[in-house]
Amino acid sequence: MNSKKITLTLLVFLCTTLLFAVDKKQFSSSISLKTPGNPAISYELKEKGNALVASQELPVTISRVQNGDKLTVTITAKDNIYFNFKQKIHSEFNHDDCQFYMPGFWYRRNLRSPKEAPSFHTSDSWTVREDRLSTPMTSIFNEKNGNYISVIRIDDFKYEALTTHKEGEVILSGKTSLGYTGFENMNGNATLSFGFPYQETPKTYIRKLTLAPSIEAFQFLAKGESIVLVWKINSGNATDFSDFIKQMWEYSYDTNKPQPVETGFSDDFVKETLTNFFRESFVSDYPLKFNSGEALEVATCESVARAEIGFVGRVLLNAFNALEYGKQNNRPELVKNSYSVFESYLEHGFTTNGFFREHVYYDRNTEAVNLSIRRQSEGVYAMFQFLQYEKNNGRNHPEWEKKLKTILDKFLTLQSADGSFPRKFKDDFTIADESGGSTPSATLPLVMGYKYFKDKRYLEAAKRTVDYLEKEIISKADYFSSTLDANCEDKEASLYAATATYYLALITKGKEQQHYADLTLKAAYFALSWYYTWDVPFAQGQMIGDIGLKSRGWGNVSVENNHIDVFVFEFGSVLNWLSKRYNEPRFSDFVKVISSSMRQLLPFEGHLCGVAKAGYYPEVVQHTNWDYGRNGKGFYNNIFAPGWTVASLWELLSPGRAEKFLTK
Repeated sequence: MNSKKITLTLLVFLCTTLLFAVDKKQFSSSISLKTPGNPAISYELKEKGNALVASQELPVTISRVQNGDKLTVTITAKDNIYFNFKQKIHSEFNHDDCQFYMPGFWYRRNLRSPKEAPSFHTSDSWTVREDRLSTPMTSIFNEKNGNYISVIRIDDFKYEALTTHKEGEVILSGKTSLGYTGFENMNGNATLSFGFPYQETPKTYIRKLTLAPSIEAFQFLAKGESIVLVWKINSGNATDFSDFIKQMWEYSYDTNKPQPVETGFSDDFVKETLTNFFRESFVSDYPLKFNSGEALEVATCESVARAEIGFVGRVLLNAFNALEYGKQNNRPELVKNSYSVFESYLEHGFTTNGFFREHVYYDRNTEAVNLSIRRQSEGVYAMFQFLQYEKNNGRNHPEWEKKLKTILDKFLTLQSADGSFPRKFKDDFTIADESGGSTPSATLPLVMGYKYFKDKRYLEAAKRTVDYLEKEIISKADYFSSTLDANCEDKEASLYAATATYYLALITKGKEQQHYADLTLKAAYFALSWYYTWDVPFAQGQMIGDIGLKSRGWGNVSVENNHIDVFVFEFGSVLNWLSKRYNEPRFSDFVKVISSSMRQLLPFEGHLCGVAKAGYYPEVVQHTNWDYGRNGKGFYNNIFAPGWTVASLWELLSPGRAEKFLTK
């Protein structure tokens, strides 16, 4: 009994020392007060019981109460004031020993991102407005001992206000619910920094690769009024950065408890509405037939003479989806158009060396010189879906099969010794971008090629891609540059990694399958971290907010591209599969949130959601103080690519395709 007591006491002691306890000495606080037309004045605050007081009388009273992990601050105005309240938690972690995490925006030190975007290249201390983040939380992870500490904001997040300026000291036009969060290097120690209303330091990120001077917002509080602010502080220990992200996502999910969004839009209604895109975007005036799906104007949705097989346009996948739907629902126009797409690509859609002509600009009489492993892979994926569907219905296409074998054989030539694929290359196999970030996109068609052609070379190549993923991406928790229009940490890298390992798990058995499943699980947490667990507030007059968009379930895109979108494709199927295999209900429950939420901006007559035509699902949904080039928060960019958004939603509403293809 004595030995058991000693062991138990030791375990309690170790657990207690591992947790980073926050006491009052580790806090520092200040408040900035602004008189309109004058620079703000900052006042350091000291604790006096539960009160926070300055060295001089202020027109405001502030109390702070810590109850367990909950931190509650009450600010009451004794006179009309404009304020910005700031807090810091000073850790004992050496800043240089730490990695940092702000969900959907900041991973490790953002060193994959260029200096023109938020990263350690520009500063080792950053604070940002909460609506940039998929959860309004910051965490610091000490790699030396595995300890971490996080702070998450708790609120109803009902309000947002417009400002007349995007930098400097700005007075809000009304109420906001948005504060700020981040981390700072304070004399060599890593520090959590958070407060209300928002600020962004040392720079604010206003559009793609454009950093602007810092901003500090001031909220009006009338005499006698109070505002209550609540944060939760969490600490613990993780074995590595991947385990840290897993714990942080579960904590974020459990804290916010996102629920499905009630839209009333059934799967059938969504698909039927999206078929209007198939019908109205069809272009038949050129050797290649295609649905116009990229570089369209939101205001008109008029077709543009550009054919892109993957990434953004998704011509071949849209053609297959339209064909399958047309056959099932007696839509001969859709069927006819789809077959004409496949026939035109069989005749005119290949380069000299047998790759897809992946991006043809008929409006410019040119085409992309650089090819990409991602677009090529997405084209092959779509064609395997088409060929298997046709074979299941008694129709064979030997010429197409020959074309796909040629591409897959070219893939084997392109694959590097370490299993990776170059992100971009030319038709003569010259490498244009050797980055391996897009490698997992090639895994899918290689696995499908093995299943369809019974050629083990393709399976061996697919396994080598995952050897590379495991060694260079998953084990290092370094998911980067899978998208083709940015060089940074991005959602698609982790999503594709999870999907790639899922495909290999489906095609293997026993211990090998379990290994791939474990890799899928690890990558999935990173992909999940980009998806919103809360609803961002919008101001009146910001169109997306006026429509009533709930952001939970939508995914941020990348460090460079701070907008949300409906990129999900097969990830819902991946999560449902993981949920069953690992008995993790959070995954399947969150799929319901994603699936319900991503229907909200479905455009149809009387509910066009700011686009010109029914079924043209919007793309660049700008939900924070950032724009892709036009319009800013609460609106879309003026140019969009409904080709991929329609394809993504269609895949989401067509669950289990990979399992049907690979296991039947």
